[in-house]
Formats: sequence, structure tokens, C-alpha cells
Amino acid sequence: MIRIKDIHKSFDEKEVLKGINATFENGITNLIIGQSGSGKTVLMKCIVGLLTPEKGELLYDDRNFMAMEKKEKKKLRKEMGMIFQNAALFDSMTVLENVMFPLNMFSNANYRERVKRAMFCLDRVNLSDAKDKYPGELSGGMQKRVAIARAIVLEPQYLFCDEPNSGLDPKTSLIIDELIQGITREYNMTTIINTHDMNSVMGIGESIIFIYEGRKEWAGNKDEIFTSKNKRLNNFIFASDLFKKVKEMENHILQEEN
Repeated sequence: MIRIKDIHKSFDEKEVLKGINATFENGITNLIIGQSGSGKTVLMKCIVGLLTPEKGELLYDDRNFMAMEKKEKKKLRKEMGMIFQNAALFDSMTVLENVMFPLNMFSNANYRERVKRAMFCLDRVNLSDAKDKYPGELSGGMQKRVAIARAIVLEPQYLFCDEPNSGLDPKTSLIIDELIQGITREYNMTTIINTHDMNSVMGIGESIIFIYEGRKEWAGNKDEIFTSKNKRLNNFIFASDLFKKVKEMENHILQEEN
């Protein structure tokens, strides 16, 4: 579990995060959503330690990240897995070498054990047959699956996903969502997903926080979105005609039930 308390972050004189509080539970998919410029990317970077807030607390299972010494932070980072927006694979390495990279950096296991662990993770994302291919030979969805395998190879307690469905078609996005959700439950990880994808919100939004102009505007789950009275959330979620129709249908059903 990760808890953030009264997080503030500014750049020059512009305050981007304005006292955000949130709890991200383990074993479920925790989503951060919001318009471009709302502060959600800055929040994610603060949580993983890429940015340092001016005020507040970041608690990893009651361990205060901001109060840690450099050595302690380095140790904690070994417990984190990252899935980047563009997959961020090494073009000059094979799929297997990409997945083994964190093991080569941080594991004390011998080469045979590292290969075995990497192949286990590739099998988990159904890509063991692609182990000798290079990233340029893979589709965008396959690259994201390799990135997931690499992210879990060190058996992290915390998984961070920055726009994991960016650039993918809806069918492939669904596969990635289901894979992330399945792995989160299987390993009981604390997973935080930064996303613009409303299909992901409605599909795997087990816990959602909506950021608006640097503040936590709303918190709930995918089912509660349909009955939310928060106008800013509704304007964000139901901007498309499709979701407007879903909202209208939901309201009609509720009226009939009453």
C-alpha cells in the first residue's frame, strides 16, 4: 500500500500539486486520471521519486520515502517496477536481454537462474517464443508486453504504469489492461496507472482518483463514476458522445427503479 499525505509541488512560482491526499491499495488497479496539465504526471513522478515535493509525506507500507537516506531510497527502488509510455526497450538488445536487464543490474543470481526468471516472465505475458527477436521486429502491443515482463522480473511490490495503452488499438489495449490487472492480483502488488484511456477507466478502474488543477477532485471506482454528481468529473469522463449516451442510459434506469 502507498499513502500520500498533503503533497505539494511547485515549479518556480507555479504550484502544480496543491495538497493531495490519497491511498493506493495493493492487489487492485489504482488509476490516476485528469486532463492534460492537471498535475497527474507530476504526481506520479513525485511518488516514484523522480521529483521531490516541497511538502507532504510519501508512505510505502508506512516507510516514509521523503525521510529516507539515499541508500534506503535505492533499496526501495528495487521493489518498484515501471512500465513507460513508449515501452522504453533497448533496440540493440533481444527481447530476452531486455527482460534480463534489471536482473543483470540488481540480482545476485547466476546467469542460468537469471535466464530462467526472465523466461518465466516472458511466458507470463505469452511471449516466450519471441525471446530472440529485437524490439523493432515487434508490434506496439508486443513491445508493451515485453515492458510488463521486464517490470515484474524483480518481483516488485509496487508497479507504476505511465499511459500503458498509449498508441495501441482498442483490442490490444484491452489485452494490456487485463494483463496488468491479472498480474496485480496474482502478485498482490500496489499498482498505480496514469491514464487518459476511458476504456481502461471503465474496464479496470477498481480505485480511481481524479485530479483537477492540482487537487484531488474526486475518488471512487468505475461503477461510482456513473452516479457521480461532480460536474468537473462528468465533463472529463463524458466528453465523448459514447459515454454521454451511457450516462443518459444509467440515469434512465435509475429513474425507472425509483
